[in-house]
Amino acid sequence: MSKKTQNQGVVVFVVAYIIIVICDLICSSNEAYLDLRKITKPSILGSLIIFFLVHRKGLGISIFRLIILALLFSLVGDILLLFVKQSQLFFIAGLVMFLLAHVMYILVFLKKYNKHKKNKVFLILTIAYSVGLFYLLYPGLGDMLIPVIVYMIVILLMSNASYLREKRVSQMSFLMVFIGSLFFMISDSILAFTMFYQPLSMSNVWIMTTYAIAQLLIVCGILRQKIPNFLKY
Repeated sequence: MSKKTQNQGVVVFVVAYIIIVICDLICSSNEAYLDLRKITKPSILGSLIIFFLVHRKGLGISIFRLIILALLFSLVGDILLLFVKQSQLFFIAGLVMFLLAHVMYILVFLKKYNKHKKNKVFLILTIAYSVGLFYLLYPGLGDMLIPVIVYMIVILLMSNASYLREKRVSQMSFLMVFIGSLFFMISDSILAFTMFYQPLSMSNVWIMTTYAIAQLLIVCGILRQKIPNFLKY
C-alpha cells in the first residue's frame, strides 16, 4: 500500500468514524431511537478495531496485542453500559472492562517511557484535579467508593504514562496519544459527575464525543509511533 493510498484510507475512515459517532449521538438523544444504540454504540469501537487491524503492519507483536486487548475491553465496556438502567451490576462490570483497557494502555505507553522526562508538575496537576473531582463525588458514591477510587488512580496513571512518552516517539505520536488520554479523563469525569453528583445537560453527547476522540487519537498516535509513513503526506 502506497503512502498516498494509505493516508487516503485514513481520511475515509475518519469521515466514516465521525458519521458513526454522530449517528450514535442522535440515537442517544432521541427516545424513539434508543434501541438503535445497540448497533451504533458498539460500531464506534468495532470500526476502530477494524481500522487498527488494517493499518497495524509494522507494529511489534506485544504492542499489537495490548492495543487489541484495550480496544476489546473498551468495546465490551461500551456494550455493558448500555444496560445500566436494568442493573447497577452492568455499570460495575463496565467499569472493570474500562479499568482493564486503561491498564493495557498504560503498559503500551510505558514501553516508550522516557526516564529523563520531568513529570512532577503534570503529576501534581492531575492529582489536584482528581482530588477536586473526588471531593465533589464523595457524598454520592456509597458502595461505589472503593471501585471509583481504584478507577481514578488507574486513569491518572494512564494520563501520566502517556505524558512520559515525550522524546521517545515522534512529536506527533506523543501529542496524539497525550491529548487522547486527556480526552479520556474528561469523558470519564463527565460520566462520574453525572452519575454520582448531578446530571449535566446533554451529558451523553459530551461523554461519547470526548470518548470517541480519545480512542481515535490514541490508536492513531500508537500507529504513528511505529509506522514512519502513517499519517504523513
